[in-house]
Amino acid sequence: MNDDAAQVDFDVVTGAFGYIGRYIAGLLLDQGRAVRTLTGHPQRPSPFGAAVTAVPFHFADPVLLAASLRGATTLYNTYWVRFERGPVTFARAVENTKVLVQAAQRAGVRRMVHISITNPSADSVLPYFRGKAVVERLIVASGLSYALVRPTVVFGGDDILINNIAWLLRRSPVFAIPGRGDYRMQPVFVEDLARIAVWAGQQSRDLVMDAVGPEVFRFDELVRLIAQAVRSRARLVQVPPATALAVARAIGWLMGDVLLTQDELTGLMNDLLLSAGPPTGTTSLRNWLARNAGRLGWRYASEVQRHFRG
Repeated sequence: MNDDAAQVDFDVVTGAFGYIGRYIAGLLLDQGRAVRTLTGHPQRPSPFGAAVTAVPFHFADPVLLAASLRGATTLYNTYWVRFERGPVTFARAVENTKVLVQAAQRAGVRRMVHISITNPSADSVLPYFRGKAVVERLIVASGLSYALVRPTVVFGGDDILINNIAWLLRRSPVFAIPGRGDYRMQPVFVEDLARIAVWAGQQSRDLVMDAVGPEVFRFDELVRLIAQAVRSRARLVQVPPATALAVARAIGWLMGDVLLTQDELTGLMNDLLLSAGPPTGTTSLRNWLARNAGRLGWRYASEVQRHFRG
């Protein structure tokens, strides 16, 4: 990376070839911003062609990582792990993010927008939510101007959760509802999340805000809504959470993936994917399903394929 390139004003989006990062990068490009991405898969084809330059994560080399950020105005960080796999752990994700924050400090990045999760807690028994809280504390203590954006379940485009519920409903005569199904969630549209993140990046004050949609659903209500949209005749059956998790693990094994984790199920059943504040997204999941049902759930969306394979 030459010195001239390092001085150009640009924004950095981690994971711009992935899911959430792709929508953030696209919106920034639409606004005329230059964009660079830090990615674990720099060899993947860019959905933006030559418009976005790709640089590998250099977590093992903080000096090189800082060089890749030098000249950046805003760092939009989507880096995290959904579940542990081999050497990829929540503890490693926290440590890597710490290195990234320190590199941003060293590089003189003006502002950091971090994609977190609703209701993170350093006291949580769930490693996913606890790790998110630890990362938030690192960013707040860094001295960087920051925005912590906390989404719930993200839908739209090639999301995993809504698509894979539809995939199961299209193929199985029975769908297992963990427990009573009366726990709630507040899904946010991926394009709304990107808009919120980019808006937050353009502010000057420190922000902590939820990114949540306008609708709250009981889980069983959401599954019925998806079933209706894809014209599924699957019977919804309430089963003990442990049974539902065992079924999910079996399906994940068959697909070479992780369909549902214990953290995700516990967080969902404890209403952690719900905001106490007003909606910040505007897109109705109900209306989106009506418009997109014809293409939803025909193919399984694999987290392992997306994040762990080149």
